[in-house]
Amino acid sequence: MSRYTITTALPYANGPLHIGHLAGVYVPADVYARYLRRKGHDILLIGGSDEHGIPITIRAKKEGVTPQDIVDRYHEMMKKTFLELGISHDNYSRTTTSIHTRTAQEFFLKLYHDGKFTEEETEQYYDEKAGEFLADRYIVGTCPKCGNTNAYGDQCEKCGSTLSPDELIDPHSMLSGEKPVLKKTKHWYLPLNEYHDFISEWILNGHKNDWKPNVYGQVKSWLDDGLKPRAMTRDLDWGIPVPLEGEKGKVLYVWFDAPIGYISSTIEWAEREGKDWKPYWQDKDTKLIHFIAKDNIVFHCIIFPAMLKAHKEYILPENVPANEFLNLENDKISTSRNWAVWAHEYLEDFPGKQDTLRYVLLTNAPETKDNNFTWKDFQTKNNSELVGIFGNFINRVSVLINTYYKGVIPKLSNPSDYPELEELSKTAREISSYLEKYEFRNGLTALMNLARLGNQFLQVNEPWKTHKDNPEKTADVLFVSAQIAAYLAELSEPFIPFSSKKLLEGFNISYHSWNELEAGKEILPGGHTINQIPLLFEKIEDAAIDYQIKKLEDSKKENETTGKEAEPQKDIISWGDFEKIDLRIGTIIEAKKVEKADKLLEFKVDTGVDVRTIVSGIAESFSPEELIGKQVTVLLNLAPKKIRGIESHGMLLLTKTPEGSYSFITPDDKITDGSTVN
Repeated sequence: MSRYTITTALPYANGPLHIGHLAGVYVPADVYARYLRRKGHDILLIGGSDEHGIPITIRAKKEGVTPQDIVDRYHEMMKKTFLELGISHDNYSRTTTSIHTRTAQEFFLKLYHDGKFTEEETEQYYDEKAGEFLADRYIVGTCPKCGNTNAYGDQCEKCGSTLSPDELIDPHSMLSGEKPVLKKTKHWYLPLNEYHDFISEWILNGHKNDWKPNVYGQVKSWLDDGLKPRAMTRDLDWGIPVPLEGEKGKVLYVWFDAPIGYISSTIEWAEREGKDWKPYWQDKDTKLIHFIAKDNIVFHCIIFPAMLKAHKEYILPENVPANEFLNLENDKISTSRNWAVWAHEYLEDFPGKQDTLRYVLLTNAPETKDNNFTWKDFQTKNNSELVGIFGNFINRVSVLINTYYKGVIPKLSNPSDYPELEELSKTAREISSYLEKYEFRNGLTALMNLARLGNQFLQVNEPWKTHKDNPEKTADVLFVSAQIAAYLAELSEPFIPFSSKKLLEGFNISYHSWNELEAGKEILPGGHTINQIPLLFEKIEDAAIDYQIKKLEDSKKENETTGKEAEPQKDIISWGDFEKIDLRIGTIIEAKKVEKADKLLEFKVDTGVDVRTIVSGIAESFSPEELIGKQVTVLLNLAPKKIRGIESHGMLLLTKTPEGSYSFITPDDKITDGSTVN
């Protein structure tokens, strides 16, 4: 028996999970962990939410809430989604726990006191108006490669180029809109260049033949370009504080903090279960496996291993089976464009069909190249394969045995006549061989081939025709069919665990070890009683698929129109700024044109607080007469401003179309002047 520590990439807690996340990381990791548990190994499947980093603070600023509000919301959503999809984490934690803070800070201090960091003073972009150093994602400008005017300081999402802030043309701060300046700041760097030879020997020589080509190739590319020191701290107000005296306003770099989340999640699990966590991270006989997507290869194969090597007490990854990306309807999944199938929405729209999603994602797993998910393919694979092949065979066996033998498995007379029995252990070994190599699609194909064999076996032998004239053959055929069905129930557990559990309950058996299956153990002996097994899978009708396709089409239409007519979003304001705004309902009691000003109207407005003068440039849209007596929304606490010699004390709220036409924002029914608008 071996010990395995299996980790799943920590998803950012700034949004829900989509099928790309599931196909790339979480379903394959779960299949692998379930398989190894059945092999009898000591398995720890560890996950958690990454709750620090710029994407979270950006989302918080957009919504006008705190980063903690954001991570609390999405951590719970993701944890629930994983549970409902059967992702069998032994512990799913988060990086805002006290355990994680302590673990990450202790790790940093160990490297600091051992002299593993270099302290450097550099110039970084600073927003003088906001009074903050700017992370790369808070700097926006024009991409020097494709001309995209909304490129970030670390990447252009239009052309995919990796950038640095100083490459942007006309950079400006997302916080204030101002042009940032360079300002000196101090940080601690991990000199990755000093680990070049170690990583080269460990991966390029040690894992050339057993790591995926995409992982090996990306690491080699980084090494060929030469590794450079990388800052392990940042100037931010959201993150794990740097645990050094007098260093306020500095936090640990999210890619120093996040992978340590695997360790802290393990410690959390061990404390809960009363176990020792150290063997899972510090015993050289433990195999450490990271399941990630390709955009995280550099962090898991260069930065984190360098950190582990510098610490000296930890094992290194045995393998990092990174997958490529899953596309959706022949287009890149994009959360910003809402071009995604959200996992929590799928669970609502297709209740009880977790295994269908797992199955389809595994058949389309982007193991060696980007792959594609389409709703029509999803429907076809459910209806033709899960219903038509797997479910159909199970149903036929259940009905025939319950009809002819009252649910009692008949005895086998002539085992040598049925080579199909040898396929059972062979399939178990074949699936095992594929899963050991992280070839989940091939493993699932081997399972389905056994179901195909079962259907073919029944079709050729036609027990429904022989049960009267040749009862011995009928008994043999249904005994063999029952063994195939039982093996399908057992071998399908890593892939479609919910259906597998239903089958075992229907067959009145418990799971056997995978080793017993590889040895060809007889699972349903003659004389064993089974139940009538309900239909495992149901057909998915066109209407359900059409609805999903329409949702995507609506997203595409919305994206085609967004930004063409609407004005761009203005600079982000803080929640505190918003709370200062005093909006009231008032009534226009006087209105007249301003002399020698074609666009201006002068109003007297009863705000409930007072009667005040407000000047507004809407004379081309309204006549003074039609506005008298109209209730309007007034920005009350706006500083006075002289307009054409008239002091205006407030602002009327209106909407404006791209063509320039105005409409008032008014209550549906008349309400008391001075009522607040929240």
